[in-house]
Amino acid sequence: MDAGDPTADSRSAGGPGHGTLDEQTVDGDPLVQFGRWYEQAAAVVEAPEAMALATADAAGRPSVRMVLLKSWGEDGFVFYTNYDGRKSHDLEANPEAALLFYWESLGRQVRIEGSVTRTTNEESDQYYASRDRTSQIGAYASHQSRPIEGRAALDAQVTARTAEFADQAVPRPPWWGGWRITPRAYEFWKQGDHRLHDRVRYEPEGSAWTARRLQP
Repeated sequence: MDAGDPTADSRSAGGPGHGTLDEQTVDGDPLVQFGRWYEQAAAVVEAPEAMALATADAAGRPSVRMVLLKSWGEDGFVFYTNYDGRKSHDLEANPEAALLFYWESLGRQVRIEGSVTRTTNEESDQYYASRDRTSQIGAYASHQSRPIEGRAALDAQVTARTAEFADQAVPRPPWWGGWRITPRAYEFWKQGDHRLHDRVRYEPEGSAWTARRLQP
C-alpha cells in the first residue's frame, strides 16, 4: 500500500532523543501514520518487518515470540506460520493478539492490539508460492513446537520431504497458512530525554479514530 509522504512526519524522524511525537500533528488515520514510520524504518533498519507477537492460551497464559510481517493494509496485518504450532493453538483458543515493532535506531515503537482471523486459502497459497523451495520443504518437514530427538532427526525429515517432492512443485501443506490481526488500537511511542517519552494512542470513535497523548 501507499506508505504516505515520509517528509510529512519530519518532526519525529530523528533518532533517540530527537524530535517529538505530537497528538496534534499525527495523521488522523493510524494506518497512514504507521506507513510513514514504516517507510522511514525501512530506510535504516535491517528488518523493519520483524515484530513481537503476543498471544494467550485458553487459560490466559501469555506467550510472545518474533515473527515477520508479510503484508499490511486496510484489512489488517498478516504473518504466516504452522497452524499446528503453539502460537496458532493460542489464537484458535483465544483469537486476540498484540504486535510490537521496535526500531531502536529511530527510538520508536508501534504497538497494535486486535482480533485475529485466518487468511483465506487463496492468500496463503499465493504467499506460499512466493517462498523459495527450501523454505517450502521446511514447512512440510517441521512439526512446529513438537519435541524431537535432535538436529539429526530434523535433518532426516527434511531429506525425506526433499526426496518426496523431487522434480515436482511443493504444494502448500494444509496445516500451514496466515493469520490477520485487525487492529482496534494503535500506540505510537517516541523515545524522549530523561525517560519522558512521547506516546500517542489511537482508538476508534464512531467511524473515525481518536488520537490521545498518554503519559510516559
